[in-house]
Amino acid sequence: MKGAMNMYVEVLIEYKVKSLDRTFTYLVPDHLKDIVKIGMKVKVPFGQGDSLINGFITNIKYDSNLGNLKSIFDVTDRELVLNEELLKLGDYIKDTTLCTLISAYQTMLPSSLKIKTITSNYQKQDSYLKLKMPKEFIKTYIEDVRGERQKELLESLLREEKVLKKDYSPSAVKTLLEKGIIEEERVNVYRISKEDNKDSIEFNLTKEQEEVYNRILESKNKSETFLLHGVTGSGKTEIYMHVIKKIIEEGKCAIVLVPEITLSMQIVNNFYKRFGSDVAILHSALSQGEKYDEYLKVLRGDVHIIVGTRSAIFAPITNLGVIIIDEEHSESYKQDNTPRYNAIDIAKWRSEYHNIPLVLGSATPTYESYARALKGVYTLLSLPKRVNDISLPSIKIIDMAEEAKKRNMIISGYLKEKIHERLEKKEQIILLLNRRGFGTLVNCATCGYTFKCPNCDITLTYHKSSNTLRCHYCGFYIKKPDICPECKSTEIKDAGLGTEKLEEELKKNFKEARLIRMDADTTSRKGSHEKIIKEFKEEKYDILFGTQMISKGLDFPKVSLVGVINADMTLNIPDFRSGERAFALLSQVSGRAGRSGLSSEVVIQTFNPDNFTIKMLEMGSFLKNYQYEMSIRKKLKYPPYYYLVGIKICSSIYEDASIEATKVYNYLKSNLNPQSIILGPTTAGIFKMKNIYRFQIVIKYRYDDNLKTALKSMDEMYINHKTVYVEVDMNPYYI
Repeated sequence: MKGAMNMYVEVLIEYKVKSLDRTFTYLVPDHLKDIVKIGMKVKVPFGQGDSLINGFITNIKYDSNLGNLKSIFDVTDRELVLNEELLKLGDYIKDTTLCTLISAYQTMLPSSLKIKTITSNYQKQDSYLKLKMPKEFIKTYIEDVRGERQKELLESLLREEKVLKKDYSPSAVKTLLEKGIIEEERVNVYRISKEDNKDSIEFNLTKEQEEVYNRILESKNKSETFLLHGVTGSGKTEIYMHVIKKIIEEGKCAIVLVPEITLSMQIVNNFYKRFGSDVAILHSALSQGEKYDEYLKVLRGDVHIIVGTRSAIFAPITNLGVIIIDEEHSESYKQDNTPRYNAIDIAKWRSEYHNIPLVLGSATPTYESYARALKGVYTLLSLPKRVNDISLPSIKIIDMAEEAKKRNMIISGYLKEKIHERLEKKEQIILLLNRRGFGTLVNCATCGYTFKCPNCDITLTYHKSSNTLRCHYCGFYIKKPDICPECKSTEIKDAGLGTEKLEEELKKNFKEARLIRMDADTTSRKGSHEKIIKEFKEEKYDILFGTQMISKGLDFPKVSLVGVINADMTLNIPDFRSGERAFALLSQVSGRAGRSGLSSEVVIQTFNPDNFTIKMLEMGSFLKNYQYEMSIRKKLKYPPYYYLVGIKICSSIYEDASIEATKVYNYLKSNLNPQSIILGPTTAGIFKMKNIYRFQIVIKYRYDDNLKTALKSMDEMYINHKTVYVEVDMNPYYI
């Protein structure tokens, strides 16, 4: 029947230009009528030159009043099809983030599966050899042939049905293939393959864990969002795995999100040990081939558990049973480029679509999440104690203003003493300094000239290991100059403190200690995170120090001391969330100590010992810090009392950005409800980044029926602007 009538498809093409964010109708040739499906990727001719581009089929129909239609050229990939749920999810993302529909669809795919880069033959193959001639012939041939390597291969094939080609001599293989004695067989294989570990230990839940577990399972057939607030070491991961085991027993699947996969390899390895080959991982650190393989595992239903970073929330699962988001406070769940979605919002949507529970876990949940839990929007579950009643570490606050008088500029006398004590006991230490490099700025001591990035409005950071000044935003770097370009003085000095300078200080004070640094400079190679974590856990190092990547997802039994070198770095960020972020970061890194029961301590160095957040951290009072921050936010009309929209007006020409920022403000003032608050335009954070000038407008609102219409209209005004573009971020993480 299909061959007897015309078939048409509506195709959403790959262009991200908003004026082309619509479908185009194409005729389906007869040889593809039985193949095409809604959600499938196809290659189509487009434009005057009929260049071939890719797109998604969004509809199939059998009549059209359009004439002179072009035909689709081919199907791009027969396996990769966006199902009905993901197609609907694309509409949700477009509506809530104001992006194009094609951007929404593309963000659902791993980068190796993006429309432009997918290839149908991407899966890895292994070559096997098997006998082509009868075994009686083979036995006679072995007696007559002189080649020992041919004999070895054939004798293996007499014992086994097939063998791996790469395990045998290429010359012997070639000879036997040419003679027709053996034949080759190619088999698709997954690049990442974990065997089932039948010896893995499943821990019994404590009474408190059991209560949490049972409450989650009560909601297994309905949409309910749980906020699991459990202190570090309270066994949240064990609850996750027990819930998932039950879900799998009922034939359903689970998605588990972690903030950064390389920093959360311990939780990933726990899942591998417990569930073996039933786990797929999806994250950006995989090779293109690995991403393709893992995605195919999910698409084909070969696994029940998907563990991954933000984009894993789009895993194409049709029988979801639970979604778990670990460390839900992490900013990495919010994407900072188009489409600017939050993985937690996507998880809520999928939870409602499948009628399943969503579990948000953290020792320091976001204050917006905690407010929702207290109001009953989320269901609050608490684990206030560590497993087996292991004590939380004691916390000591050190006033660095007093230490500076003693010329202890980097490491306080108290922290030095404690490090020596732990080293003598053969215990391990973690030190946090949330800034990489050697010095945070370099200037001339004679005239005050400061070396800045020519592309960004920021000072260059000195990296002693490479003797370079680097911009951590655009990548610009120069060799450290010996002479000031202004006054020609040779008095070039570096100031500030980074992880490289800390390393130098540690080597000077603890000569016998084995040190390992973990920051963006030491972990740029694939597998470097895992290597550092593995070797530190194996006690090949005494002191692990680095940036915030050492603060979460790590469990080292021998760590009994944690030191925070400069707690003020996070506190001094001019943002309404700085107090919340500082408390979370310092709490998380503190939680690395004493997890196995060792007597443990956390030493926090600060120039602001009377700061409220520091005091609450010392008391271990998440609730009091939350209440304090909420009282400020209520007065200043910040989330959760008001919603936010961040708008950036950007241009490589300063005057154009400035003029259009004022126009945008005036437009919004005329079109939004009077109750909405419009702030700006002001310079946005780092005013110039990568030679782009950025102005910002912030909208605070509670209810505004005009908001989305006004934002869409404003966005459309700048679609074809020659020098200015506008970025809209609903509920931004930073302003």
